[in-house]
Amino acid sequence: MSEAAVRAKELGDLLRSRRERLRPADVGLPEGARRRTRGLRREEVALLAAISPTYYTFLEQGREVQPSRQVLDALCTALRLDETERTHVHELVHGIPAAPAADPAAETLSPAVTALVDRLHPCPTYVTGRHWDVLAANRAARALWTDWQARRAEDRNMLVWMFTDPAARDVLVDWESEAAALLGRFRGTWARYPGDEAFAALLTRLQAESPEVRAWWPRHDVVPLSSGVKRLRHPALGEITLTHVVLQLADSPDQRLVTFSASEDVLARIDALSGLPGVPGLPALSGLPDAPGLPGPQRIAEGP
Repeated sequence: MSEAAVRAKELGDLLRSRRERLRPADVGLPEGARRRTRGLRREEVALLAAISPTYYTFLEQGREVQPSRQVLDALCTALRLDETERTHVHELVHGIPAAPAADPAAETLSPAVTALVDRLHPCPTYVTGRHWDVLAANRAARALWTDWQARRAEDRNMLVWMFTDPAARDVLVDWESEAAALLGRFRGTWARYPGDEAFAALLTRLQAESPEVRAWWPRHDVVPLSSGVKRLRHPALGEITLTHVVLQLADSPDQRLVTFSASEDVLARIDALSGLPGVPGLPALSGLPDAPGLPGPQRIAEGP
């Protein structure tokens, strides 16, 4: 399937899913008699967007037509899409500023980013790549999440951990909302690289191993990157609340540095905890050479 065909199908599936969520009363239309269609009828959406029913049907069917931005805006308004979904629709049809070509080689981090991850300890910090592979994680992050380097190479991935490792449900107090948001962010990035085989393979694996992904993916939810608050649970610390910011690297925009902060007391407890190798449930420090006097961050390789 060509890239254009993939994008057209994604747009059609999104339009249909949003149409089926709405009731006539939501958009000021009468219910009418003998309504068998779930949600709005196609002709009702076409009426609201001031386009022909045939043209709207073509869009839902995934035909490779090229609606104007004005038509897309009208459809987004008719279907009550939010700003994130509206942006996603425009990206599917008209693209975005030159997304870099997918590189099959393993992603790497610059030494400066690796050093920054180290220096942010005891604030838990990690870096994820285009496919949400975890490329680096400092001691504090490994103490709270998982020992990424101890995992198999194909499992060193935030999505894989979130949806296939039962431990994720213990670590994240609000697992369901966190998992749904992560999948929504993945969908937004996936749409930028419709020809990327690594994305396709990851999605296939997630759908095969996770009933939540199978149930949630057809919803076509898209979630933007954002800062916020996470609640984590640890056997030695109990439940803790962390605030976080997400930074995209200027030289590699698909790489994201996520760093967390908390009260001085919580950070002191994390610092003490992450410095105790061999405690049950805690990862020992990794084996990369350290700078003199500084514990090195865990650098995640793509190979074994």
